[in-house]
Order: sequence, then C-alpha cells, then structure tokens
Amino acid sequence: MTTRSPRPFRWRAPRRIALLGYPDVNLIDVTAPLEVFASCCRILEHDHGIARAPYSVEVIGTERGALRTSAGIEVMARRSFREVSRDVDTLLVAGGEGIGRVARDREVVSWIREMHGRVRRLGAICTGASLLAEAGLLDGRRATTHWRWARALQQRYPAIQVDEDAIFVKDRGIYTSAGVTAGIDLALALLEEDLGRGLALATARSLVVFLKRPGGQSQYSAELRAQGADEPAIARVQEWVLRNLKADLSVDMLAAQAAMTPRTFARHFARAARMTPAKFVEEARIEAARRRLEESDRPIELVAAECGFGNAEHLRRSFQRRLGVSPLAYRARFRNGAARGDTL
Repeated sequence: MTTRSPRPFRWRAPRRIALLGYPDVNLIDVTAPLEVFASCCRILEHDHGIARAPYSVEVIGTERGALRTSAGIEVMARRSFREVSRDVDTLLVAGGEGIGRVARDREVVSWIREMHGRVRRLGAICTGASLLAEAGLLDGRRATTHWRWARALQQRYPAIQVDEDAIFVKDRGIYTSAGVTAGIDLALALLEEDLGRGLALATARSLVVFLKRPGGQSQYSAELRAQGADEPAIARVQEWVLRNLKADLSVDMLAAQAAMTPRTFARHFARAARMTPAKFVEEARIEAARRRLEESDRPIELVAAECGFGNAEHLRRSFQRRLGVSPLAYRARFRNGAARGDTL
C-alpha cells in the first residue's frame, strides 16, 4: 500500500498540549487524550523519520505534585495552574468526581477564563465542561458532556445549548466531549485539524480505536440502548431488531416477539428505552446504513435494502430527517479515509 506523508505542518518547537487535572479526576480523561498526541509523535518518528515532534504533553494540576485519580492511581503535575500563562497551545479540562470542587474555586475559574484568550484551543472532556460553564465560556454555545450529567448541566446553565447525544462538539473555538473515552475522539479530531485525516487515522489504528468524525456521531447508540434496557423482554426484542433489520419490524411483530399485546408492548418499550419502538427501529437502521456508507462502496439501493429501508428514497428521507444530509452527502463527508487511500 502506498503511504502518504502527513499534511505540511510547520513548527519550530512542539506545540504544548496541557490538561488540567485535580484530586479525584478521572484517570482515562487525563491519560487517553494525551496518549493520542504522544502516539502521533511516535508514528511520525518511527514511520516517517520526523524526529522533531509536533506536540509535547503535560498535566497541569490545581496544585503541583501528585494527583490521586478516581482510580486510585496518581498522575504527576509538574506545574500548578498558577504557573501557567502563555506557553500552552491547547488546553483541555478533564472530568471526574472532583470537578465540582474545582468549579467552585474562584481562582481556577478566573484562570480558565483568562486562558481562553491566550490559548489557540480550549476544550473539556466529560464533566470538565462544568468548569467552562462556570466561567461563562459556554453561554450561547452548543456543548456536550457525559450523557448521565447532560441534563444537570443544562438545568444549572440554561444559557448553554446542551447536546446530550453528541460525541464531541466544536462551537466557535471551544470544544467539549462526551464521557471518558470520548476524550480520545476529541483528541483525534484536534489532531486531524492540525495534521490531516491520514495521520489521525494512523494514530487511531495504532491505539486500536475507531476514528470518530464530527457530526452525526452518537454517544448513545442503538446497541448501547439495547444493553441498557432494564426490562429483559424489551432488551431481547431490541437485540433481535439489531440482528434482523430487514425483517418486518412493525409494533405488532415486535410485540409478538415479546409475547405481549401491541398496546402493552408499546408502553413497556417506551418506559424501558425512552423512545417509541418505531424510533428505535429507525435509529438502528440508520446506524447500520451509516456504517455501510462509511466503510464500503455499496450502491445506495443495496444499502437501503440491507438495512431494512426497502428503497433508496425511504433511506434518503430518513437521513434528511435524522441527520440533515442525504446518504450520498454523508458518504462524501464521512467515507473511511483508508478506502480513498488517504492513509499513511
């Protein structure tokens, strides 16, 4: 396979990626995003002979020294936030159980507000968004956070447009991501902005994760909804739907799978899944179609048939209604870079 050099990216010195941590921070929120940038540097050196790294990474603490994470493992902050002013390119705020105390610390809140005007990029992972919100930086912006805390964030800060289903959001230079491992998705997106899709994809492969794309990506998929249903009968029906997308998935048929009357089934399903059976079916079919559009060159008619839409027009209407784009436009934007040869 022919490889490509990374997008030209001129740097005299590594751009510093700093992540704010604190006692009881989530360990993955800290280490996973930073590992994305560090892995990128290793790929450039080992595969392309580029020894001059584009990034350096560090943890900044609310205090200098060891920070005990919620996993019980300590990470080292060699500088406190008080020692940081203008030498950071991208500043990220991690989430975790301790974020509430940090968001109530007026000195930290004032510092993050000042840093917004000094860094090239500012972002938050998981519940770290609450610190940006407390500083007033998310007012009038769209943002996301861990789905479990999204409604609380919206209620406490009504000036924010909280998207509780997005993997990550960029709005006018401020980035927020969903919970925990979504910090990897955010870091890969930032890397793609700087060095291109090919290097971002190579980094994702090195880390054995998917390269997530902005827009149209859900942190709470149909598969996760099926795993989270608290009624076994409903969970079994959801799993059956995911395996039988081309079948008759009417309420009557699904109710028969659950051995319930259609009316009883619809009521139990709505309570367990927080959506109607029809909406779950459409969501499952759209997700399956999206994967096929991203990963293959199958004709749209074939994708529609394989995913239970029946015909391309039905697929097109569903995509327009749920994602705001046509299947062809979605494929053009989100097609796997490997299939185009856009890899290292």
